[in-house]
Order: sequence, then C-alpha cells, then structure tokens
Amino acid sequence: MAQPARPPAGYPSHNGAGQQPYSNGPVPNQLMHPSDGQGYSPSVPGSYSHQTPAKVPPHQSSGQYNYSGSQNVSQLNNYQGPGQTLNRPPVVPFSGSPVQQTGPVPQVLLPALQNSAAVSSAGSFPPGASPPVLSNWQYSQTPGSQPVGSQTSHLAHVTGTGSAQPPSSLSGNTNPPGNYQYAASPGGPPLQNSYMKPGSAPPPVTQPLTPLHPPSRPPLGPPPVGGPPLIRPSTLIAGPPNTQSLLNSAANREGDATSAASDGSVVQNSYDAIEGGGLMATPHPSPAPPNLKMNRSVGYSYPTLPPGYQNTSPPGAPGMQASALQYPDGSKHFHQPALGTNHLTAAMGGLSLQQEGLRPVNLLQERNILPTTLLKAPVPNLHEDIQKLNCNPELFRCTLTNIPQTQALLNKAKLPLGLLLHPFKDLSQLPVVTSSTIVRCRSCRTYINPFVSFLDQRRWKCNLCYRVNDVPEEFMYNPVTRVYGEPHKRPEVQNATIEFMAPSEYMLRPPQPPVYLFVFDVSHNAIETGYLNTVCQTLLDNLDLLPGNTRTKIGFITFDSTIHFYSLQEGLSQPQMLIVSDIEDVFIPMPENLLVNLNENKELIQDLLRTLPQMFTKSLETQSALGPALQAAFKLMSPTGGRISVFQTQLPSVGMGALKSREEPNQRATAKDIHLTPSTDFYKKLALDCSGQQVAVDLFLLSGQYSDLASLGCISRYSAGSVYYYQSYHHKHNPVQVEKLQKELKRYLTRKIGFEAVMRIRCTKGLSIHTFHGNFFVRSTDLLSLPNVNPDAGYAVQMSVEESLTDMQVVSFQSALLYTSSKGERRIRVHTMCLPVVTTLSDVYLGADVQAITGLLANMAVDRSVSATLSDARDALVNAVIDSLSAYRSSVLSIQQPGLMAPYSLRLFPLYVLALLKQKAFQTGTNARLDERIFTMCQVKNQPLVYLMLMTHPSLYRVDNLTDEGALNINDRTIPQPPILQLSVEKLSRDGAYLMDAGSVMFLWIGKNCGQSFINQVLGVPNYGSVPQNMTHLPELETAESIRTIAFISWLREQRPFFPILYIVKDDSPLKSSFLQNMIEDRTESALSYYEFLLHIQQQVNK
Repeated sequence: MAQPARPPAGYPSHNGAGQQPYSNGPVPNQLMHPSDGQGYSPSVPGSYSHQTPAKVPPHQSSGQYNYSGSQNVSQLNNYQGPGQTLNRPPVVPFSGSPVQQTGPVPQVLLPALQNSAAVSSAGSFPPGASPPVLSNWQYSQTPGSQPVGSQTSHLAHVTGTGSAQPPSSLSGNTNPPGNYQYAASPGGPPLQNSYMKPGSAPPPVTQPLTPLHPPSRPPLGPPPVGGPPLIRPSTLIAGPPNTQSLLNSAANREGDATSAASDGSVVQNSYDAIEGGGLMATPHPSPAPPNLKMNRSVGYSYPTLPPGYQNTSPPGAPGMQASALQYPDGSKHFHQPALGTNHLTAAMGGLSLQQEGLRPVNLLQERNILPTTLLKAPVPNLHEDIQKLNCNPELFRCTLTNIPQTQALLNKAKLPLGLLLHPFKDLSQLPVVTSSTIVRCRSCRTYINPFVSFLDQRRWKCNLCYRVNDVPEEFMYNPVTRVYGEPHKRPEVQNATIEFMAPSEYMLRPPQPPVYLFVFDVSHNAIETGYLNTVCQTLLDNLDLLPGNTRTKIGFITFDSTIHFYSLQEGLSQPQMLIVSDIEDVFIPMPENLLVNLNENKELIQDLLRTLPQMFTKSLETQSALGPALQAAFKLMSPTGGRISVFQTQLPSVGMGALKSREEPNQRATAKDIHLTPSTDFYKKLALDCSGQQVAVDLFLLSGQYSDLASLGCISRYSAGSVYYYQSYHHKHNPVQVEKLQKELKRYLTRKIGFEAVMRIRCTKGLSIHTFHGNFFVRSTDLLSLPNVNPDAGYAVQMSVEESLTDMQVVSFQSALLYTSSKGERRIRVHTMCLPVVTTLSDVYLGADVQAITGLLANMAVDRSVSATLSDARDALVNAVIDSLSAYRSSVLSIQQPGLMAPYSLRLFPLYVLALLKQKAFQTGTNARLDERIFTMCQVKNQPLVYLMLMTHPSLYRVDNLTDEGALNINDRTIPQPPILQLSVEKLSRDGAYLMDAGSVMFLWIGKNCGQSFINQVLGVPNYGSVPQNMTHLPELETAESIRTIAFISWLREQRPFFPILYIVKDDSPLKSSFLQNMIEDRTESALSYYEFLLHIQQQVNK
C-alpha cells in the first residue's frame, strides 16, 4: 500500500494525523484530559458512541429562508425540495452481460455485481423526511399574518418603507429578528495543517449587520413573528408548517426556547436553544409590534433594519463543559474589580499617550507615509491589565478601537462600525477546558470571560447585559492553581480565546462522523485538462491525513451527461461503476455501498483513485450535467451531513442548473451590464437544502472558458463552503497551475475541519449587529449556520449604536462557535474582545483601524456591486474617504490648513481605497475576465483580513541586496526582513531585483542592469539575456544569496493557506503588465495615480 508522501519542507502539516503531534499539548493536571494526536480527548462526551448514528433529519420550519446576500431571484414557491422518498421500480438483478437500461435502472459497467440483490432506489432519506417548500429564499419565521419590517438584501434593492439608497453608500443585507424554528445539529472539528505556521493570520468576516448610520429606534418590543418582506414579489407565501420537533430534551435543558407554530403545536427552536438565545431568546412568542418603519439617517445611508430585541433568554439553562489543552504557565493574577474608570488609561480624555494617532498629516506633502514593515492593528486604549487579556486582533478586530458613545457621534465620524473575525484560525496555543459546568449569563447566555466583574467570590456581573449571576460551586475550584475560592483566576477568566468541550446538552444528535464526497467532472473537456491525474494522486498521497477517526466515510461520483456512482462494497475485488442516465429525476442506486468507511475499504478506494484518471481518456462526451450530479450528491449526503468537493471545468450544459454564456469580451470594460448576479436560483436553493442537512459544498473551478461563477458560486456561498478557481488550468500548457493545485489541495484535504457548526456574535447592550458578510446561511437574526467551518475562512459584521452607551467605560464583543470536531467531539470556541467607549469625535478618529475599515468597506462594496452597479460601489468607496476626511477637517481640526489633512490613524485610507478601486473585483478596463472578477469578489467576502489586505495592497521588497541585519531566526533558518517599498515605478531601479508579494501571486522583477552576482548566484544563469521567459522557480544553489532569497520567499509562502505562484519577470516579459498593474500609486489607462486621486479627494473635501 502506498505510503502518503511526507509534506515538503515549508509546508508543515499541523494536523496531528500522522507524524506530528498537535501543537496544543495539555498541561498535566487532574481535571484536564490528555490529548491525542489532534489535541482532542479520544473519548466522546456522554453516551455518544463512535457508531454512526441513524440521522434524524433536522427539523426545518416552514416558510422562507433568510440569509446573507439574497440575490434577485424569481419566486420559488413551486420548488419541491429534494428529500422526498423516491419511488422507483426495483432494478433487475444483473447477471452476465450488461443490459440496456430501461428507464431509470442503473447500468453496471464495471465488473458484474457480485450479488444479485436488487438495487434499492429509494434514495437515502428516511420516509417522511421531505424538506420544506422554499418560498423566495428566505426562512420564514413562525407563519402568521403579522406585519414585518423592511429588509435590505445583498443583491437586491431595498423594498419596503426605506427610502432609495443614494449611490454614495455601501449596503449589506439586513435580517429582521423573528422566532425562527429550525432544528438541526451543530458542530465541527479542529485540525491543523497548512502552508501557514500556526498562529499566523488575521481574520476577515462576513455577516449581516445594520447600516453605518442606524435608524431612529422604535420602542423595544418582542420580535416580530411574521416573515421578512420578499425581494421582488409583494406578497408572502409561506410553505406548509412542519411541526416535527427534534430531541426536545436537549432544547429544554438549555432553556425554554420554544415557539408556537401556526397549528398550535410547539416547535423546538433547537439551535437557539442549544447555543443559548441571542437576539431571539424570548421565552414565549408574543404578538408582533405594529409596522416597524425604517427611518434613514441623513448623511451616510448604510442599510438599516429593525432595532434589536432584548436578549431575554429564560433563566435556568445549564452550563457547558470544556476540554483540556494547554494553559499558559501561571495564569495572570488579575484582580477582578468592576470594569470602570480605573481600568482605562488616565490619558483617555487627554490623549497624551496616543498623541501620534491624531497628528494631522498633509497627504499632499508627506508622500512617504507607507510603513516599511507590515502595519499592525492599533492597540485599544485600555489599562494594561485588561489589554494583555484582550483577544488577539488576528482573530477578532473592530474597525474602531474607540467605540463612539452614541449613533449621532458615529454618524458624525462617517466611518463604518463593524467587526472582522477569523474564528477557527489555526492556533499554536489554545486553552481547552473540560469542567463539569460551562458558566454562562442566565439572561443573555454570554460565556464567562476575562471582562466580567466579580462582585464577590459568589457573584459575577455579565459584561454584556450587566445581570448579576451566581458563581456555581464547581467554578470555585481552579484546576490550574488547584486552589479553592479564586474563581477570577480560572482559565475561562484569564483567556479571551478559549475552547470548551461541550456536554450532551449542546447536541441535537450524536456527533456526526466525518464524511467526504468527491464529485468529478469527467467530460471530454475535463479529461483534456489533465486535472484528474493531479487530484487523484494528491488524494492518494493524503488519504491517511484526512481529518477523522475510525468512523470516517468517503465516496466518489463522476459525471458528464450522465452520473456515475462507484460501489465500494466490502468483499468486491474492484470498485463497481453504476451509471444513472435519467438526469431529470436523479436517484441513488445502492446507497449503502456508495459512502464507505475509509479504514475498512482503503484498498478499494486506492484502486479507484489509481484507475479513475484512465477510465475516461477515450470519452467524447462534451456535455456537463453538474446540477443533477450535485442533486445526487446532496441525496447521498443528507442522512449524515459532511463535505462535498466538486471539480468542474466548464459551463454546465444539461439537466437542472444548465447555464448559457453571458460574457461578451468586447464589453468587459463597461461598468454597466456586467453579470454579477446569478442567472438561476437553482444553485442557491440547492445550497440552502444542503445547509439544512449539514452539508457544505466546496467548488474547484478549473476552466479556461467562461463558466458563470456568479451562478455556480452560490452552491458554496450559502452552504458555508469555499471556492477555488484555477484559470486556464492545463497540465501541459499551464504547468505552474498544477503545482498550485497540488499544494492547495493538500492543505484543503488535511487542514482541520468543523462539522455541523453554528456561530453567534453577541455584543454589549446598546450595540446591535445588522449585516453579516461571508459564506454561511443566517438561520435567525444572529445565528449563522455553518455546515462546515474551516481555519481559512473569515467573516465580517456591521454594527450600529442602538442606545446611547452612557455611563459605560467599556463594551465587549463575543463570538461563540459550536462545532463537531473530526474526532467526534462537540466543542465551543469562544473569543471575547473589550474596547473603550469615547465621547469625542477626535477620540473616535484616534482609534480608527484603517485596515479593518478597508476590509469592511470592501465587503460592503461587493454587496453594492451586486445589488446596484459596479460604478455605484466605486463611487461609494471614494465617498467613504471624502466624507470621513471632510468630517475630520470640519469638526476636529482647530486650525484650517491648506492641503489634504488626515488624522495619522487614517493616513493610509485614501491609498487603500485607491488600491481597492484598482483591484480585479472593482477595477474598470478590459483586462478582467468576468469569472476572475467574481472570484476576486468571493475572496473579498471569505478571506481573513490579513490576506485581503495583501491582495489589495501588495508588498514590494528589494531582494538583490538582502542581508542578515534585522533578520528573524526561525527553526535554525535565518529569514531576511527587507523594508517594504511604495508601489510605484519610481521606487524601482534597473540595477536591482524586486519581489512583489500580492498574496495569491508573486512577481520577481529583474532590472536590465541587475548585478551579475544576483543573476549568477540566485537565478543560476550567466547573464540577464539567459533568464528564461517562463521561469517560475528559483534553483536551490549553495550560495549565501540564493539561501537568503529562497528562505525569504518560503517564509512568505508559509504564512498563508494558499500557494502563490512565483513569476520571474523581465522588461520584455508578457507578465510585465500584470506586475505594473499592481503599482497602485502609478497611473493606469483606467485609473488615477495616487497623487491625482489625492487631488480629487482634496477638491471634494474643500467644497
């Protein structure tokens, strides 16, 4: 049996599956479990055995789906969701030669069936598990006739009572609260592996939140019970109620989060019950308030939505447990008085400590403002005892580190308020707590954290809703110090990031096994690219590294104009192919043998992976039935949940979900009429069905032709999957893409994964969340459904100040991610961040985080491009700079000065916005293919902030004179640290060599007169003329220069989860234009230079 290849140097696997132990080793002590390879305790909590449980399909409430970024879609009332019991004639037993198919009978093409039992075609659904009828893609709350507030969607203009949006604002979608009944099971696992060193990347975030400038607030009342308004149609049609309740006991133990369905029966709001109510946690449904009108504030019209509701989840919910990993030695002895003025720096009002942040900078005169090292997140102005407990900004970051006390103050600053998260990031150290009680606020369900106040040993005050709670007896004992009576020194109160092992109260069903289904396009076009060889070989090499345990299951489907299943039944001498040609009404032949246990059937699986690439080499079938193949995959996966990885190379052409080309190359330049919206709602509907059954779909698009990623991408976006795009992939014509696919697929297959997950973000009373950005489905106003969660995904939320934060010195934000690990454990990862509240405009500017602001604006601009036009989004980005600098000039600067003045904290704001305007997602001009533009937009919505910023504003380094001065020493390697240069050709010298790191691609530009020593000793050629045109690798030479250069490039690559190709560029190289396109500060055919942009901003600010 082939052994998996060891990861190459520079791409370590931190999974713990295989050679390396997981790096979060436990500190020995009695209350903590020892960790096995992955840092997980091998035992499953409670009575949940490792047996694969029969799945009860999660209960879905009737009505509409409401999720992030709803597109303009036609009414879907007639959509019959897949999942009904399929009635099929039995298949004739096969004996001897192949039979012609009659109707939907599968034809056996590979070796004859070993037994003659009829193939069951009833699919893999338990009887009666029919999915809900979907109506206009919004989850409806409890059916009823109550009026609802208006909703802004990512992809559609606002309908309802809000006024039309001026083009100068960026909008996201908003989700009104309501009592949503939706039962399903939460969860996901952690694993580690990457091109990244653990602990290396900050997060982007994506979720629905309110507008920058919120509406005036109606009186508080219970959440509305009706559904949100539809996007286009003016009437609501709810599907039939489904009153099946799921595992009542789990929900009841957590609190009475039940709601009445229209027929009077009680429906468990199970996810809300399990995670503990957020905005939705009302003990009993109450009548809806009268029509909530949305008033738009003057100034910035960011989208808004009905005000939040009090977090009144019923008391009496049990606590959770935690798991044991590693606590830092000697936790901090932080005295826990109430957070108050004594915890803020004395300089909070006087700014003496942060004077630099407010120093006015004349951008037209100070041209060298780009720092020579990577920009770090600003440090909140908090007392050092609190700040050292604060959450790492790579995980949780706010656009304003000084929170304005009122919405009026926020409106005046003209800056967006929002959070950027990277919640499941690979971490080198993560405290994992296992205790008999998970301590949470009885009112708002916040997890105890470093920013609560202990009134005495027995009582603590919640930092989000200020309720006073009792300290449970078990919490009095500290497992780290082994001292009784010091609850404020427990690990939960000493770590802003912590993971709990969840007890059975946090499960709706036994944790699901890891299930992986691979769906391959094997049409003539796909075989021609040669991708199947690379993918199958990479899978073979990493089969033993797939995150999982003894329950791991795997399966394969291939498709062209028909769908091919592979029976991997134990006892077969080789895999068996079953062909289903009825793509209009897909069914599953032999469902019990198509997803099989990986460990028990490894040899058959390896045989299949070795033979698959050769099986279709003679195929002349050019059609692609992607839609039916995905429907089949969904039916196969529904009973358990899991991950579908689909590889597609062309536009789907037959069956459901068939698409037609919409790209006209000669019209690429026009900002109007480009097709950023999906052409069909098929993929979105299917994604929502997948989400309801805990299935996520990851799409790998390997195509040289237009494939309508705007439509195909919905399958991943709404099921919490990822999109990978390899433009013009071909194993011979574009060999550099082969290495990229290999490296990225290895990371994808072996990184940690969380299954059946939900995430909720809570914030201090007075703040409200209104728009979410990222790949997920919004299950209720603040609960995100993540069938899979991975360590490379980021999310963003927009917020508003709903009630004045008077008398508050600080506010807190907490994200809680409940998931099932690949080892079958239920875990909760919690991040908590604390920030000061300020009352003056100058303090708001002082705490501005320019990178986080840029990241949030980029997410909002993607939504604006889709819901309005690309030019609207571009205008809104420019207006964001103009408005904030105008407000600073008129309200903060005491002495008006000539020039373009910006606070020091925002000195890079115009540069970053110009970089966004030149990025593929938002640029004008003919050089961006439509699929490429859409893929960049997908990355904006799903990339953690650190990668998004690198993609937006690349880093430029001179590398022909690298030295060890200031170098880093990592694992006996010396990593040079050259200074970052401005992105302008002015900074290039023909005598040098320059490396541009643009995130997913790198360029090494060699000047014509570059020193002979660099050309000889790094490139390994005698002279400049000998440098090959298509060079993409540096030779490993035994010279100091070569070692330094390769060490630096490898170090940059290791810090990200994708593999950047390195292109060596000369003056006469065709890639020179791509290199120059990233010179943000220079003029291009369709965009201003940085100086011209500053003049334009100045002209507008001085109006």
